[in-house]
Amino acid sequence: MSVDTRKAARETLIERVHVELQRSLPTAIDAFAAHLVAGKSAACAVLFYGSTLRTGDLESLLDYYVIVDDLTAWHGQRIAAIANGWLPPNVSFETFDHEGRTLRAKVAVLSRDQFERGMQTASIDTTLWARFAQPIGLPWTRDEASKRRIESIIADAIGTAAHWAALLGPEQAEPAAFWSALFRHTYSAELRVEGAAGRSKSIIEHERARYEALLPLAWRSVGIDYTVRVGVRAGVRAGVHSDELSPRLSTQQREQGQRAWNLRKRLGKPLNMARILKASFTFHNGADYIAWKVERHSGYKLELSDWQRRHPLLAAPLVLVKLKRAKVL
Repeated sequence: MSVDTRKAARETLIERVHVELQRSLPTAIDAFAAHLVAGKSAACAVLFYGSTLRTGDLESLLDYYVIVDDLTAWHGQRIAAIANGWLPPNVSFETFDHEGRTLRAKVAVLSRDQFERGMQTASIDTTLWARFAQPIGLPWTRDEASKRRIESIIADAIGTAAHWAALLGPEQAEPAAFWSALFRHTYSAELRVEGAAGRSKSIIEHERARYEALLPLAWRSVGIDYTVRVGVRAGVRAGVHSDELSPRLSTQQREQGQRAWNLRKRLGKPLNMARILKASFTFHNGADYIAWKVERHSGYKLELSDWQRRHPLLAAPLVLVKLKRAKVL
């Protein structure tokens, strides 16, 4: 595949990302994003992702990523910045009152360099590029230059995801089958409660046309050639065709890809566990987050003292006793 073909595909992919990030979001989502970065000169972009993009349910926990220039300037504390630099991201639980409604969000923070590195094919951690290859929103950016760089980084995420979809997917199939295989692999490499197969299917089916259009474009952008076979999708009336794609990969390329993926799979769950352990010390407002989760799922309002909020680990045994007495656990 020629350099010019790859370059043209890359530019088209970035333009598609640009259009996608223009999606209209609820006013409350935009307002919360602006609230998160108010007075924070280190912030360059806020990304919004997760199930609320599909459902519009503002009562659920919202998910934001804040991308910053400098971790120390953002956190204001050297220890927090070191922890975020060592094992990103740092996460906090935030609330925001908007038009008489209290919104709640899980907010992750990354430096722009960390964000960019996490989207590359060579990244051992699969969580970032797998997440941002999916539909996202961009409710706030500092300026046009920051916006353009974010668009380019998101295009990297889609290209990396498509690369792994070719290596881990079937030899020939509809685009949706490659994406489904990819997300089954990425979810299997993480600590997840939901089943990998069911989760990957729901992600694809919600915006199937998007994924079908992105795969061949993303393959061309990363230099993966492919053949096209026009076929009839099973279960659809005759005459409605769905292209099947076959990436031109050698047996050696597939074997090397599988070995590289096996390394990522072996390290995936330990990385998740390390983040959970780190979060027990660095999750800002973590006690309030747990109290909200308890109330949301059980109806029991867990009252926390200021001391319990400041020392969640030390307070945990007494909180557990209280929950058991209330028959929540």
